[in-house]
Amino acid sequence: MSTPTRSTAVTRSRRSAGKILPEHARAHNRALVLQSLFSAGAMSRADLARETGLTRVTVSDLVASLIGDGYVVEQGVREASGPGKPAILVDIARDGHRIVGLDLSGSESFLGAVLTLDGEIVARHSVPVPDRREDVLAAIIALARTVVADAHAPVLGLGVGTPGVVDDHGVVLAAPGFGWTDVDLAGELQAELGLPVLVANDANAAVLAEHTFGGAGDDVILVRVGRGVGAGLLTGGEPLAGARFAAGEIGHVTVGTDGGPECACGKIGCLEAWLAVPALTERLAASDDPEGVLRDAGARLGIALAPIVGALDLSEIALSGPPELLGGSLAQAAADTVRTRTLAAFHDGLLVRMSTHSEDIVLRGAAVMVLSGRLGVS
Repeated sequence: MSTPTRSTAVTRSRRSAGKILPEHARAHNRALVLQSLFSAGAMSRADLARETGLTRVTVSDLVASLIGDGYVVEQGVREASGPGKPAILVDIARDGHRIVGLDLSGSESFLGAVLTLDGEIVARHSVPVPDRREDVLAAIIALARTVVADAHAPVLGLGVGTPGVVDDHGVVLAAPGFGWTDVDLAGELQAELGLPVLVANDANAAVLAEHTFGGAGDDVILVRVGRGVGAGLLTGGEPLAGARFAAGEIGHVTVGTDGGPECACGKIGCLEAWLAVPALTERLAASDDPEGVLRDAGARLGIALAPIVGALDLSEIALSGPPELLGGSLAQAAADTVRTRTLAAFHDGLLVRMSTHSEDIVLRGAAVMVLSGRLGVS
């Protein structure tokens, strides 16, 4: 295999559209074949030709190349249902490679996992978040080394979900919790491990998992609530990064003119000050009306989300975080607030729900990043 080069996942097109230049046609067609197999499972070469619109000759050539690269395997013949030679089935070599994912969003520990190409976790590791900021990068590299060593198969790539604003080259432009500015996390990990590395904001990684493995639609915002508050966006099935890679940074949007709690950033009434788990838990403990506290926090979330839903015509809001806090009355208040602040004819059917992936969502999103960046599938 050739020396790995830096890949990007979050801002690249996950499904090709428009005119394909001749020099890109083969890569485009390889991705079509792999996407069909990833989505539908084992198929014959004739099935693939019908599914992709490519000629049988082209499909046979691509399949032979993919088998040679170890990404596709033959799985025997289909049970005959009529005269003629039975078709040989091919599928993605789902056990031929592994993906390594890191989730750096935790307040107490960094998580790492070995995943299959289907996003299933087969091994887990963790390390405590260092007390000293200067030790953070070394801890991440050590965790990555440990997880890669436990893969027991060729590693397709390493995906990382991290707090902060991350550009499309895997450079963390700003991560105040780590004290990072312009840290080339992808470059550091790639140099240490010799693997393709893809890095994204943790919420942006999470929304990819919700779309690929959780059944979310093509126009969705996932709000991730933990130590802070952030969001990942898909529009038309494509990740939305923004002009400065900061799309979804909703935690410091002011959600009221009636004052409110002071935020760590120094402003009054930021969404994060109402909704982040430490702040919300503290208010619940001090209140005689916990349901009122949850409804208020949900309403503040709805205030922040309504203009986003209206501007982008989103159909779905997924919430990722502690279900005992976010589910129930908080989610209902958020949904009610969004609906009252947007055009009823179009957004009364807006779906607001908890994510289906709980604590593994960033790890599984990291797997989607690798699948997209390395194989062109999602």
